[in-house]
Amino acid sequence: MNGDDAQSMMESQYIQRHHRHNIRDDQCTSALVKHIKAPVHLVWSLVRRFDQPQKYKPFVSRCIMKGDLGIGSVREVNVKSGLPATTSTERLELLDDEEHILGIKIVGGDHRLRNYSSIMTVHPEVIEGRPGTMVIESFVVDVPEGNTTDETCYFVEALIRCNLKSLADVSERMAVMDQTEPINRY
Repeated sequence: MNGDDAQSMMESQYIQRHHRHNIRDDQCTSALVKHIKAPVHLVWSLVRRFDQPQKYKPFVSRCIMKGDLGIGSVREVNVKSGLPATTSTERLELLDDEEHILGIKIVGGDHRLRNYSSIMTVHPEVIEGRPGTMVIESFVVDVPEGNTTDETCYFVEALIRCNLKSLADVSERMAVMDQTEPINRY
């Protein structure tokens, strides 16, 4: 088994273990993977901040919390112009600092993402001999009337890819400043 096969197997195992969604016929789902050249603790420090998604999500201009940072807390997110929305109301469903799992559900807003929920997991890996991170984000969402399953998945996947790329950019800049040491130094 080569390195790519092993990596693909690990991705599949993590998705089967952590990214289960109950899907109805009128919904679509997908899981996306991003490999980041930064240690897991650094990436998780950004992902877990339910109260500050704008630290790495480029379409978020502002976030206002309602309640503490516990399960069930709600955030009101303002979306930058250019997207077909201005606000999104989101509830924290899961925050596991041991397993590095974040789950959210959209509960309101002026957009078409109905019954949207996502799970994001963060896993340590080695990239080019240095500490790295595999991030997996999965989602399920209703397919809006007038759209196809493919159109809906394509739109949501494009947003998530953009967020994951930004997460990688921010994390990797932080890692360079942190001067993370290689794992094998011999």
